[in-house]
Amino acid sequence: MGILTWIIFGLLAGAIAKMIMPGKQGGGWLITIILGIVGAFIGGLVGVYVLHWGDVDSFWNFRSWALAIGGALIVLWLYGMAIRK
Repeated sequence: MGILTWIIFGLLAGAIAKMIMPGKQGGGWLITIILGIVGAFIGGLVGVYVLHWGDVDSFWNFRSWALAIGGALIVLWLYGMAIRK
């Protein structure tokens, strides 16, 4: 799966992660998209290199979606913790 697919995953994963974990992270939709893209990449790397699941190469694979959304949730949570006053 190419970088463009992970960017699309990130867009969708960021929106889904924001629905799962709403809050006062701020930044609006642009920050959510960026965090989703970063989370999707991190989720993909974790799946390939840490969990040794091999390539997460299918757009319609549940494992790919779970990794992208899980990564986005983690990045969104970390971002929320970093900007908390």
